[in-house]
Amino acid sequence: MKNSINAVEIWGGLECTINRVNDSYFDQLEYAGHYTRDEDIGMIGSLGIKILRYPVLWERHQPEPDTTIDWHCTEAKLQQIRQDHMDVIAGLVHHGSGPRHVSFFDGSFEKGLADYARLVAQKFPWIQYYTPVNEPLTTARFCGLYGHWYPHQSDELCFYKILLSECKATIMAMQAIREINPSAELIQTDDLGKCYSTPLLKYQADYENERRWLSYELICGTLTPDHLMWKRLVESGIRPEELYYFHENNCRPAIAGFNYYITSERYLDEDMYKYDRQYHGGNGIHFYSDIEAVRVPLLAESGPKLLIREAWERLGIPIAITECHLYSTRDEQMRWFCQMLNTAMALRSEGVDVRAVTAWALLGLFGWNRLVTQPWGEYEAGIFHVSGGQVRPTALAAMIRALAGGLPFKHPVLEMHGWWQRKIRLLSTFRNDSSDDFMESESTCQPLLIFSKSETFTNAMGKVCSDRNIRWISVNTDNLAAGPGLYELEIKRLNPWAVLHSPADGARFPSHEHRLTTLANLCGELGVRLMIWFSNNDFGSYENILDANPCALILNTPLHPEQSYELLHEALNMLLDENSGVHDMENGTIPERASI
Repeated sequence: MKNSINAVEIWGGLECTINRVNDSYFDQLEYAGHYTRDEDIGMIGSLGIKILRYPVLWERHQPEPDTTIDWHCTEAKLQQIRQDHMDVIAGLVHHGSGPRHVSFFDGSFEKGLADYARLVAQKFPWIQYYTPVNEPLTTARFCGLYGHWYPHQSDELCFYKILLSECKATIMAMQAIREINPSAELIQTDDLGKCYSTPLLKYQADYENERRWLSYELICGTLTPDHLMWKRLVESGIRPEELYYFHENNCRPAIAGFNYYITSERYLDEDMYKYDRQYHGGNGIHFYSDIEAVRVPLLAESGPKLLIREAWERLGIPIAITECHLYSTRDEQMRWFCQMLNTAMALRSEGVDVRAVTAWALLGLFGWNRLVTQPWGEYEAGIFHVSGGQVRPTALAAMIRALAGGLPFKHPVLEMHGWWQRKIRLLSTFRNDSSDDFMESESTCQPLLIFSKSETFTNAMGKVCSDRNIRWISVNTDNLAAGPGLYELEIKRLNPWAVLHSPADGARFPSHEHRLTTLANLCGELGVRLMIWFSNNDFGSYENILDANPCALILNTPLHPEQSYELLHEALNMLLDENSGVHDMENGTIPERASI
């Protein structure tokens, strides 16, 4: 896998988990409608990415043993990917436990995956890159330590057995693939995390910070009897000969892929009652809370730059961020990706061999707010938004397209800090009254300009903007009574990147039609985005505005917008996505619940 000397590539990937809960399998791409849509790959290809993590998953293709595999859908998608000049990293198991006829505990998972991998390589001999098992350590924790996913175990020995099964399956799968394609390369992935703690719990944090490398050290064959984790595994009941297997059959990855999320770094605190019950747990010695490190005023150095450097120093393998996604509003998602890319570029300039950052969850994802323990679940948009069976690009698509093409990308929201860099990130336990002012970044960036007679609406939308650290300015349209020419004066004086207009409560649209049409025309001429709230069904008036400015976004809602903060958040997302035309906010969108 070649990489230019200074460039950090942008890869893409689809959230494609097929996991098992009891006897049910949950398929992310089925929920997203990907299998039955023809246009997805073309839209992904339009981003300009050259490498795509794409699923050829075992559970979907071979749910029963000794059956003829129907490759039709996957073959068509892979052919489209080739035609769009993207290389594939084929994933074979993604947070899964395999089909029903295999088990982590009797060798059938390993043998079954190797046999399936051979069939994939025979069918698609041109595929060069493979991830046989995505995030084995994370999957083993969720299946064997926490009991969230099948086989729903919750003890240390089961956790280790599942992890060894996954790592052995990875090696055996690559051996089988290389029987067909000797030059095939392993692109391994796992979570990039770190644990911090109070002094009392340092022993637990130290253990978890050694454990985080375990999947890589098994697959690479570098776990030796003098390692802490070797001793821990053997003491738990793993036989030494099971570990020596990895010395004799190691498979060093071409790329060490790491998936970094806002929840990847944890903080352990025995003072449990400072935190909600959902964070309470323990290790059999102490009870403690396990909380996202970003939520506490951590004194220790932290963050992705530190963790990527630690991975490089520990493994000495070229690194890629193989999943980059944030569950939040669109502006925060943009900030998150840009921060990760800037971090990767800074590390590369310092000699760390970082190859790529992956725009993850291209079609969004479902139910991860509940760790995919139930079907469907809340939807989080990714680079594209799935809505009503259709796919539309979000603001991230334009950003990724520019960055993948080596072009600069600027937007006023990127000049402001993300929530994880602000006081709003802290739990209320650690915030005082003075930190309730959420608009914390000083900036002279272009604002969002709100025109409204309604103080209630202005305050509601202003709060949403402030929560999201979007600079905003309001102008009461009562002050524009002298005529629509004052719109032009205000817009040229304030230089907004977008204008939001809300008619006064109870106002009938015809009395405003000329003024709003003039505003639409002005915004079109100046290249300023325009969003207008509306609450009746005068489609003729809509048409006049859109004739004046086809890029205008008109939101039709039976509610006063200030009655629903969720509605205001979604409207801002749509504005950032550069949606246009008339949208029915009651029926026309899939709600996004953003975590801030």
